Amino acid sequence: MKEIRIKAKEEHRINKGHCWIFSNELEKVDTTITPGSIVRVLDSKGQTIGTAFFNPHSLISARIIERGEEPLGKDFIFERMDNAYSYRKQFGVRRFGRMVYGEADGLPGLVIDRYGDYLVIDILTAGMETLKNEIKAAANKIFKPKGMIFKNDSSFRVLEGLNGGTEIEGEVPQETQIEENGVKYLVALQGGQKTGFYFDQRDNREFMKPYFKDKIVMDLYSYTGSFGITAALNGAAAVWGTDSSAPAVEYANRNAELNGVADICQYRKDDAERLLSAMKKGELPEKPDIVLLDPPAFVKNRKALAQAVNLYVKLNKMALEGLESGGMLATSTCSHHISREIFVNILKQAAAKAGKRVTMIALRGQAKDHPVLLGMPETEYLHFALLQVR
Repeated sequence: MKEIRIKAKEEHRINKGHCWIFSNELEKVDTTITPGSIVRVLDSKGQTIGTAFFNPHSLISARIIERGEEPLGKDFIFERMDNAYSYRKQFGVRRFGRMVYGEADGLPGLVIDRYGDYLVIDILTAGMETLKNEIKAAANKIFKPKGMIFKNDSSFRVLEGLNGGTEIEGEVPQETQIEENGVKYLVALQGGQKTGFYFDQRDNREFMKPYFKDKIVMDLYSYTGSFGITAALNGAAAVWGTDSSAPAVEYANRNAELNGVADICQYRKDDAERLLSAMKKGELPEKPDIVLLDPPAFVKNRKALAQAVNLYVKLNKMALEGLESGGMLATSTCSHHISREIFVNILKQAAAKAGKRVTMIALRGQAKDHPVLLGMPETEYLHFALLQVR
């Protein structure tokens, strides 16, 4: 097994539990090592830190798999996937949810979402790509799916020098039906965003249920309608949803019909900023009592952080400006570049610029099947707040 060595001043982050080693943190980037190889990681004194996947062509050169001198077992993929599933079962997440979440489950570069009899798999690193056969075997043994689809469309694959192109094992339909918190959803397995559904907001949708009774709800960036339909099923008087994606809007309307709330929910293709502006000007038929604001990850890299923060501030300011006293804003960000501290600061700026007195009812994060690894803040990417204009 080949070895890589970390510079003396770059060890503290890894020793505190972080799993990524960047190319500029190594004494030397050995370009003779095949991308995806498993290497031994040494500190500056030559002591073993652990083992890692290595890719000499990636900014993240190494990803820690195991700490200490103990070698990886030949069945470590199966063992860790099985352990990840056991962790989720204790929270009741069995047939629908995220079954593997990369570094947080000791499987860096691997994401698996389960949609009942079907698995949607993202392999993001060269190291995991070399173990695809082991991943298939373990997934078949643990989950016994009828089929699995490898999306292979993440930008991370490009950074790792990997090819794209969807791969299907077994039979995978274009869409399937799932259930979450007692709500049914049709999900596009082959053509949807990400893996098809955003399981990471599950606990926040459940949390919001008591607040919807008799309220007019505006659901922005609604995707396939999960927040809005939850609102309708829990007593909302009306739900107006919008998304920029026509296929997403179609699914949202179909999901409303599936759950018997098509008379309460109206979804259409539209621009969120246009509707927020119309709300402030009083141009909507009625003023919403609750605004659901769940925009996409505007921050693709650290260089875009400042611009993205300004956009998040603008959207939240517009939403707060349009709400009357007592109105609520449920708002989120979903990029690991935006920390909890930055998120709260965004909300503070938005409230100040809106000239509103705003209180925070709750500050929450991602669902339990997206575990946060202490020592690696990048695994905590979703922040959710419920605010009220006073």
